Amino acid sequence: MTMTTPHALADARSFLFVPGNRPERFEKAAASGADVIVLDLEDAVPAADKAGARAAIAQAWPALQALGVPLVVRVNSLDQPLGQDDLQWFTQLQAPAGVMVPKAESAEALRAVQERLPAVPVLPLIESAAGWSAVPAIAAVPGVLRLVVGHIDFMADTGIVCADDEAELLPLRFAVAMATRLNRLAAAVDGVTVAIQDDARLREDTRRALRLGFGAKLCIHPRQVAVVHETLAPTPQQADWAARVVAADAAAGGAAVQIDGRMVDLPVVLQARRVLARVRTPAA
Repeated sequence: MTMTTPHALADARSFLFVPGNRPERFEKAAASGADVIVLDLEDAVPAADKAGARAAIAQAWPALQALGVPLVVRVNSLDQPLGQDDLQWFTQLQAPAGVMVPKAESAEALRAVQERLPAVPVLPLIESAAGWSAVPAIAAVPGVLRLVVGHIDFMADTGIVCADDEAELLPLRFAVAMATRLNRLAAAVDGVTVAIQDDARLREDTRRALRLGFGAKLCIHPRQVAVVHETLAPTPQQADWAARVVAADAAAGGAAVQIDGRMVDLPVVLQARRVLARVRTPAA
């Protein structure tokens, strides 16, 4: 199984799900502008269609790869025979960008994935109380590239009922953000916004993710991709400020300087560099 570089996956802003049993949607998803396509074998696929979804993905795989969009597969839960069957099937795919593991609840299970799929980046979904408890251990497993929040399943598991701002889930997202930083993983990926037609809700959800240090969001419809990309990008004013801070710091040789009447020292410079890292060219 030939591997590709994980850099595109690490820098991706949008992960668009497409059901594995709907091959007629594969190329449309790849043309959506999403940074990564997630071919789903889990929640979006009825039990009777799991084997057919695997076959459809395998058949379409070469053509999809030719389109140049990184491809991830979300397998079924590894505590079920379906999930184990998925991993065995997965080994036939050429150059997968990564594997998304739902209901991640232990480091041991993820180490088993890494052993069976060496060099394939792993994206664990934190979707339960047990997963939240195990976040520090999960984040430390070799091969884990980014943590992913599955807040809909998390609410179902815990009985938590959220208001629109989802403040009740701040401890979950904070734990994921801190584990990401402590293990120097690529920025975490936030969960879906189920209100497909509500761009205002999607923007606010994406802004919240950005404030917590997340770098990407799961999408369930192609129309969400552009909104996510726009919201994650710095405004022209933010980008201009960041560029001036970095330039002033370089000119000062690391000494403290003032920009717009405010003192600029190393923490501010680091913040400015993070802002500039979010700038993408129009083609991206």
